[in-house]
Amino acid sequence: LLMLNSIIIFLDYFMHLRLHFLSQISLVKVILITFLSSALISHSYAATPVVSLAKTPSSVETSAIEPITLAFIEALSGPFANAGESVQRNLQFAIEQVNLKGGVKLPDGRHLLTLKSFDSKQENDVALNHLQAAMAEKIGFVLQGNSSAVAAALIGGLNKHNQRYPDRRALFLNYSAVDPALTGAQCSFWHFRFDAHAGMRMNALTDVIKADRSVKKIFLIGQDYSFGKQVLALAKDDLGRKRPDVKIVGDVLHPVGKVKDFAPYVESIRASGADTLITGNWGNDLTLLVRALHDYKLNVNLYTFYGNSLGAPAAIGEAGVGVVRAVAEWHPNANVPNSNTRFNLFKQKYPDPKQDYFHLRMQIMIDMLVRAIEQAQTTDALAVAKILEGMSVDEGFYRAQMRASDHQLLQPLIVMQMGKKDGKTIKNDVEGSGYGFTTQFALSAEQSALPTDCVMVAP
Repeated sequence: LLMLNSIIIFLDYFMHLRLHFLSQISLVKVILITFLSSALISHSYAATPVVSLAKTPSSVETSAIEPITLAFIEALSGPFANAGESVQRNLQFAIEQVNLKGGVKLPDGRHLLTLKSFDSKQENDVALNHLQAAMAEKIGFVLQGNSSAVAAALIGGLNKHNQRYPDRRALFLNYSAVDPALTGAQCSFWHFRFDAHAGMRMNALTDVIKADRSVKKIFLIGQDYSFGKQVLALAKDDLGRKRPDVKIVGDVLHPVGKVKDFAPYVESIRASGADTLITGNWGNDLTLLVRALHDYKLNVNLYTFYGNSLGAPAAIGEAGVGVVRAVAEWHPNANVPNSNTRFNLFKQKYPDPKQDYFHLRMQIMIDMLVRAIEQAQTTDALAVAKILEGMSVDEGFYRAQMRASDHQLLQPLIVMQMGKKDGKTIKNDVEGSGYGFTTQFALSAEQSALPTDCVMVAP
């Protein structure tokens, strides 16, 4: 800024001496101010990752066209910051892949995608304030997922906004908030979920438990909010149908993101005599739980939604081999042709092992959004939503479809089992831990689908 001011002062002085060159100097002054301001703004964004706009050789022809901005509302500070940052990396990567191809093709030319990040601090009120700010900026697409409670608040807020301002409506793209109600009783035309909901994930896990006759006593533990409560209820229902002989010896909900020491919970699990633990915990609540299991040497089968991520394998270590299971749409040791192409590119961009957690569904979400915008030939929320409804994806190893009746993506699910990296069946470990996962059980998109009670109301 001091340099910029000095240049301006010098030019002003020079113009007084050379009045007959006034117009030429003014032009140079404007060019310099514009150039230096752009450089300062670009440096600011590089230092603080709030807006991500990939610059590529093909960006030259699109630079004069307004970019399509996506509002990313997620916890980027506090106990779940690592989960939010992981998502941010995945979304930035997906956006860069689109921009490398020239951006989004619309009738007026190609538009780059850009990501604008808002830190929700995992609080509903903060997230809603950010939603209001994004709507004031006329951002047409909102992305969130790391809390079903926040997602429900955003859906409610967006429903009201779209009803009040039909000329600047927006869509909510959900990559991780898996409370079944969000595409069930609370479904919204403006909301699309790209992750399998908790009922679908639990169905896959309990299919494995159904075949595992060594499981006799199960303890349930979850986070005390809508999602955690759903996980416990779904486990009881599924086990009652599939394994009525299994005894549930305990169930407990704990405060979200506030427990620093899970030792008391581990002692309760030990006292119950459980041989198996089921949890939907994620982020730091999962890492600290499995670390306590390891530290207090409680060896139980661990059936999780997210045990393959964000420090969990490293925290449990050798004790997790053969006993920790997780469920997802894909994993890097799936051993399916072409399934690791994106993952390998992601690892090239983020070589730090602590940053290697790759979400295929987030790449699919951005791809589907781009396709919908291009087919609709507009960013209008209603037109894009109608294209997304029923849209299918076929990448050979991954086939999925956005169910029109509830806006739930139906996709394959894999139950994976933890093991030690061996260069053969487990070539890729998780976050440099030395431990990775192999496929134990797989469901196709058709097999993972569950009925919905959504009553969709289209505008």
